[in-house]
Amino acid sequence: MLRIITILITVSALLPAATIAEKTVGLTKMDGFLPLYWDAKNGKMFLEFAKPDEEFLYYSSLPAGLGSNDVGLDRGQVGRSHVLRLERNGPKLLLVEQNDRFRAESGSAAEKLAVEQSFAKSAIWGFTVEAESDGHLLVDATNFFLRDAHGAVETLKAAKQGTYRVDPSRSMFYQERTKVFPRNTEVEVTLTLTGDGLGSFVRSVAPSTEAITLREHHSLVALPETKYKPRRHDPRAGYFGLSYMDYSTPFTEPITQRLITRHRLEKRDPNAAVSEPVKPIVYYLDNATPEPIRSALLDGARWWGQAFEAAGFRNAFQVEILPDGADPMDARYNMIQWVHRSTRGWSYGASVIDPRTGEILKGHVTLGSLRVRQDYLIAEALLAPYDGNQQVSTAGREMALARLRQLSAHEVGHTLGLAHNFAASAKNRASVMDYPHPLIGLPETGAPDLADAYAVGIGEWDKVAIAYGYSQFAGGVTEANPLGLLLRGATDRGLEFISDEDARAEGGAHPRAHLWDSGGNAVDELDRIMKIRERALARFGVNNIRPGAAMSTLGDTLVPLYLLHRYQTEAAAKVLGGVHYSFALRSDGQTVAKIVPAAEQARALEALLRTLDAKALTLSEQLLGLLPPRAMGYAATREQFRGNAGLTFDSLAPAEAAANHTVGMILHPQRAHRLVEQHGRDSKIAGLEQVVDRLLNVTWKASRLNGLQGEVQQTVEQVVVYHLMALAAGEGNSGAVRAIASLKLQQLSDYAKRLGGPRLAQARFAVLQIERFLKDPQVPTVAKPVEAPPGQPIGCEDFGQGWTGDAPALFD
Repeated sequence: MLRIITILITVSALLPAATIAEKTVGLTKMDGFLPLYWDAKNGKMFLEFAKPDEEFLYYSSLPAGLGSNDVGLDRGQVGRSHVLRLERNGPKLLLVEQNDRFRAESGSAAEKLAVEQSFAKSAIWGFTVEAESDGHLLVDATNFFLRDAHGAVETLKAAKQGTYRVDPSRSMFYQERTKVFPRNTEVEVTLTLTGDGLGSFVRSVAPSTEAITLREHHSLVALPETKYKPRRHDPRAGYFGLSYMDYSTPFTEPITQRLITRHRLEKRDPNAAVSEPVKPIVYYLDNATPEPIRSALLDGARWWGQAFEAAGFRNAFQVEILPDGADPMDARYNMIQWVHRSTRGWSYGASVIDPRTGEILKGHVTLGSLRVRQDYLIAEALLAPYDGNQQVSTAGREMALARLRQLSAHEVGHTLGLAHNFAASAKNRASVMDYPHPLIGLPETGAPDLADAYAVGIGEWDKVAIAYGYSQFAGGVTEANPLGLLLRGATDRGLEFISDEDARAEGGAHPRAHLWDSGGNAVDELDRIMKIRERALARFGVNNIRPGAAMSTLGDTLVPLYLLHRYQTEAAAKVLGGVHYSFALRSDGQTVAKIVPAAEQARALEALLRTLDAKALTLSEQLLGLLPPRAMGYAATREQFRGNAGLTFDSLAPAEAAANHTVGMILHPQRAHRLVEQHGRDSKIAGLEQVVDRLLNVTWKASRLNGLQGEVQQTVEQVVVYHLMALAAGEGNSGAVRAIASLKLQQLSDYAKRLGGPRLAQARFAVLQIERFLKDPQVPTVAKPVEAPPGQPIGCEDFGQGWTGDAPALFD
């Protein structure tokens, strides 16, 4: 009897002592999907699980950020999504994330259980049940919400900004943005992170580096009620995707399954060629966006309506202004946010995705507000638009707004599921999913022309991509057939899809897929850009800055003009050692892999070498007389040329930075290896030895110039030596590449020994450094060249996140 009483007492101790109604007397209830109870007296938040057997989606976001591009904790940033369910034992309740990367979709219950038990799950939190009524469970969720769910502490640590922790005494719930709706519960908190305050990035934006106060948001969202039909991924279609392993597939079939990510969109009349949707896709623009930027962003985002119309949907894509009082982090709103930071940075499109199916549940675009100012700076550099006290040209303003329209469309495209297409610029600007360089006209006289700087409207590739992802077919039609024909038709029209890693200049090899390039042929466009640059530099002067501006700011405007050719240089460099290929399927008619012909590679090399011409790299004496040291109150930043002349402008530094860029592209280790390999396959193609010989001929062995141009020549020569040493020293470089680089250094040393006259000092120094290096080729023995100021937006560049079950975010 005593044993029975003891058991009963033990069991009763494990069960909640009160009902939910009794436990929440006097608390403020917020009813809806997962009801909340606010205990204002004690600062506690209770959470009710009304359907504890059902899975739900959970993710964090950052409604109030740090403001530093380099750290990356931006206002509006959306975190990874989790599918969660509850597991209970007595009073203990675990919040468990399911592992959807490993499945047995068509297997028996036993097969599914075997897969589930083979791979770890993640219990992200543990609760104690406080009360229970009719199967509903109440927990104290205060600590769950008042934690660093978004990982700000780890982000700060990774950025080397110091060691921080959440200070509970300076953290609390943010009631204004804590609300419950029928299908989502939204909780926001103010968190203060305290730490050692070591980081310069934090110091540049926070009032105190020892205490950083942010706001983090928790979204708990009901999973879709009705059945969503996933669409299979095709590498030619240009979509992000998620992948998982399905252990119920026959062993003769691929185990990895791939789906695209997309919004749910259904025709009201499935049999109609063009139909209204059952529910349109609606995006909301941040109501804090000012004019004329607001109108430009609305226009650009609305371009996508053209693509959906072409795919058979009328009024399926809409963009509105966010209503007053609405919360941008609310899971119900697809958002386009206008976000401020201390320096210009990346814009990006992220999505909250159902990791089981790939369905996009919320698109969230972040547009950095300083980008438009950089675009306007480029226009000022090209146009010299100021005359006396009047601004005589509005072309720069229109160009900057045109870029904003394109950027808005681009980032929204990511949140519709689309990846970058960096081959589009070579086909008449066929996609807004490329990175566009302004298309600059070159009249016979006067300033460059920016009237057609950016394309207007959605591109031909974008219509193909949306049709692939969103077209709906009448009953009985097998999707694979019309989708395959759609992509084959795009190929027949010359439309290509090449994405991120393939477009990178450093190791990339595709001759038509580039970032921030223009024109149908990378080599021809580089020559054209160099002519535009020459014309604009000849006109460059006081009319490039507004009346009353400090003269030292002319150096800021000089940077994008002097380096106008940097991205077209990268594009032309990829032709050298290039390989034309596609994301082909078997027998689909696309080019699989074909080396760029020898003649085109030779043209690319000569165009690249022309960018090293000392005459092109030397600034005029007239211009140098307009570039004083930085004025008081105008601190130097990474956006200006840096050099070795102290406070005064270093006239050799721009040349060194530009030469470093070109030579670094030509002698990139992976490109160098391809040159060796391709020459072995086709002797007509210049190998690495021939390329280096030609490089030395136009630098070290070129006719001498006088004055500053001669000094620029010697500066370029030092850059060449550095990169040859880097090629010879790189442990990861192939043996053939290191051997050729070492040989060319020895030959250069032998040549330099014979030089005298004005070149004696430079030549003797080079010989000394080369001989010292060849004796111990660990690292270059000459100074690393000056780096160019950033061309791309500053901050964290995060590519290649498309293949996850999380929010794909591409930074542009």
